[in-house]
Amino acid sequence: MRIIAGLAKGRNINSPISQVRPTSDRAREALFSTLESEFGSLSDANFLDLYCGSGAVSCEALSRGAGVVVAVDNEEKATSVTRSNFELLEKSPGIGSASVITMSAGKYLDKGADLAFDIVFIDPPYDLPNSDVEKILLSLVNNGFLKSSSIIAVERDSKTKPFSWPQGLAELKVRKYGAASIYYGEPRQ
Repeated sequence: MRIIAGLAKGRNINSPISQVRPTSDRAREALFSTLESEFGSLSDANFLDLYCGSGAVSCEALSRGAGVVVAVDNEEKATSVTRSNFELLEKSPGIGSASVITMSAGKYLDKGADLAFDIVFIDPPYDLPNSDVEKILLSLVNNGFLKSSSIIAVERDSKTKPFSWPQGLAELKVRKYGAASIYYGEPRQ
């Protein structure tokens, strides 16, 4: 796997462990194109990556200028790969700060926010029930993780029935990239 654009463009990063389903290069490129279209530059943005897996999306955010990236996954093997990928990126000048947390997304969100995020990417296992995705989204709203201008992106299996956005969030758009669909939302004003 490699970084697609930004300060670390072309840099190889560690491949995920077998249980991790990485976001494809095509979907990752489309994700960041949409985020930059909706949000503008990622320069100095606070970026939260829930269910980070290998950290490929987090690494891409850092390469594209995010100032702070927090990557969360409950699997130690996944966060170990993410940490090693962050260490590879630290060699590129101008890379923002990154932290990796080994904890379930639900527990992390239940702690409450130390920082509000501009962009939140959620890529849970495809077999995670929609009701659990909806709880994660509600926790983002209720526990202070979002700014009024935040963008939320949720990757799901294209064959899965769409989840419902909870009160406080509104859908912006849905994009399909082969087996993956990415749902974009924002706080309701």
